[in-house]
Amino acid sequence: MMSSSCKKAFGRGAKQPFPSLGSFISTLSQRREAGGRGFAGGTLTGTLTGTQWLRHGRELPPICSDVRQKQRLSIDTLPPEVKAPFPSDPVIPLRTKTTKDFQEDVERAAQSGDWREVREFYLATFDSFIEINAAFKREANGSFNTVDDSGVNAKFVNAVYDALLGTPQDIQKSVLKGIINSLLREWKGPRTKDDLRAYFILVQNPQYSSTSTYVIYAHLLRQIAALSEADHHFLVHWLKKLSPRRFRQPVERLLQFISTRLFPAEPDELPPLAKCSWWIPSATKVLGLFNAANSVSSAPIMPFTDFYNIALEHIDFMEEYRTWQNYGSSNRFSFCQFPFILSTVVKKAIIQKDSEQQMISQARQSLVSKVSRRQRVDMNLLFLNIKVRRAQLLSDSLDELTRKRCDLKKKLRVTFVGEAGLDMGGLTKEWFLLLVRQIFHTDYGMFTYMKDSRCHWFSSWKCDNYSEFQLVGTLMGLAVYNSIALDIHFPLYCYRKLLTPPTVPCDQNALVGMATATLDDLQQIMPELAHGLGELLSYEGNVEEDFYLMFQVFQEEMGVVKSHNLKPGGDKIPVSKQNRKEYVQLYVDFLLNKSICKQFAAFYHGFHSVCASDALMLLRPEEVEMLVCGIPELDMSALQKAAQYEGYGKTETTVRCFWDVVLAFPLELQKKLLHFATGSDRVPVGGMADLNFKISKIDVPTDWLPISHTCFNQICLPPYRTRKELKQKLTIAISNAEGFGLE
Repeated sequence: MMSSSCKKAFGRGAKQPFPSLGSFISTLSQRREAGGRGFAGGTLTGTLTGTQWLRHGRELPPICSDVRQKQRLSIDTLPPEVKAPFPSDPVIPLRTKTTKDFQEDVERAAQSGDWREVREFYLATFDSFIEINAAFKREANGSFNTVDDSGVNAKFVNAVYDALLGTPQDIQKSVLKGIINSLLREWKGPRTKDDLRAYFILVQNPQYSSTSTYVIYAHLLRQIAALSEADHHFLVHWLKKLSPRRFRQPVERLLQFISTRLFPAEPDELPPLAKCSWWIPSATKVLGLFNAANSVSSAPIMPFTDFYNIALEHIDFMEEYRTWQNYGSSNRFSFCQFPFILSTVVKKAIIQKDSEQQMISQARQSLVSKVSRRQRVDMNLLFLNIKVRRAQLLSDSLDELTRKRCDLKKKLRVTFVGEAGLDMGGLTKEWFLLLVRQIFHTDYGMFTYMKDSRCHWFSSWKCDNYSEFQLVGTLMGLAVYNSIALDIHFPLYCYRKLLTPPTVPCDQNALVGMATATLDDLQQIMPELAHGLGELLSYEGNVEEDFYLMFQVFQEEMGVVKSHNLKPGGDKIPVSKQNRKEYVQLYVDFLLNKSICKQFAAFYHGFHSVCASDALMLLRPEEVEMLVCGIPELDMSALQKAAQYEGYGKTETTVRCFWDVVLAFPLELQKKLLHFATGSDRVPVGGMADLNFKISKIDVPTDWLPISHTCFNQICLPPYRTRKELKQKLTIAISNAEGFGLE
């Protein structure tokens, strides 16, 4: 007997397109009792028990690397020959219908209105996993037991699914009935490759876009999620061979399924959540297979940001985070186990709230310590107070951060000596901006600016003290910790090194930041050199005689050229066609890892001295870059839409002139305006709307310049009457904005 919720989903009525599944399942039960084909006992309700649904279901292994691991690993890939033996596939009946035959059948049916032949095809094809293989396997009884070839006739599958939604409703119902027939079968032992092929084909079915099919879809996802790790390995490699459009469609259906299950449009649209709590975990795990396929593909099939589920921004993600922290990758599901689905906005919010908790904890400890010793409580002990002189900004900042290392996790507050400004956020932004500008200046020598790639990289010069590199790392950590975007231009590989590993090892002597380096990584930093090494790898002539290279590299340090062996005795080992791959790998590793090992280790420890949080394990390198640098693209139209007004209406002359001028500004002046109003020329991760930008009226003569309150992202405009006057005054103000005072 079906549950009431399922009756609602599949009962008769004008709005319900699949009316007779209850009677169909009863028929299946009668056939089973009569000795026909075997079906699993039990009934199809909002949820089936584990023993009824999967007699041999196994606990789902990690679909991608466990983010709680201390080392960030790549997607786990098993060897092509899986050790566990697979049962032999049953004999599959031969089917001769081709893609062309099917398309002609559909065309004839559409013209004549006689769908009998097409109906029979769909009814037979989706009746069982064997029939699915008979229809879509390129060779009915071929083995196709490799990850490289699923053996599926993709063109035929696409044609059948493309035509399906255009067929009469009874044909669409027959396909769903056949899928239920397939999913309710009793299974003995592990899945065969033909079963995997059937799952691979069924998950592409376009019918699952409708909520009325969600009960069936959920059970399909549950079976796929419960497959073994070896089976998942095959599915991942088969999925990555789908075309971008065919790959994106099931991903979007899975995301929509999760969103709808979390926030159904109608309360009674789906079975009660308590009865189908496994729906979301199953769908998320299957989505993880697609994410893994996207990751192992030579070039991503779709941007990683397209796996974000924006609906998750409206759940209690801190509860998800705490569950993950407390239970890890155990049976207790949390979206944090699958961080690819969480947007950067959610991850930023988790890091912010985690930081706030650490700040509160640090301040409380300081307060309790003072009280317990009966000492006078100074409210300054609740903050990381940085006091610097503009003329000695770098040395003062280094001294302050070194001296107050124990206070790094307190709320940051900056004071410029000799200036009366109170730090409500604006002084802190100014301090970061000026410090970064000075540190990365080419005259300072800590970082080298790569003109071809327009990024900075670590100087390889050796010294006795790397504390200034630690300062830069600490600055980046403080910026993330205090939600401030920095104008820093590191290559993406730098952020991958920063997450290697994502948490500081317990062993103080352990190497950090030694991420695997490839020619593609070098391309991000030194494209000309990477091109030259690529030419070496593809050279057809005599490498040894024509290039005359040894296993060594030459670098200039403080005006002196020094040689470094890439391996023991490298100065005596010539590079040949046989060993050139090894030479290139060692060369790249030396440049990006070994030559800057101490510099980067200091930088790494500086960053993690502030950002020591489990939340970092949720991040990709690209997401760390966004948290550190914000969004580099300025969308002033978005700022205009999100702007708030005080004393002005959005249609008043001064406001209209302001936006006319700003939208026509070149990029450089737009960045100066943003810096003038907010203290930073970077856009936070949430976009312009997160700035809470405000335009206020100030009742002063129009010969005054605009003023700003960077603590509140506010610009104050006198009532200028003309566009020309406003443009002149605004340009002067934003081009000469440095220093703070009190009104």
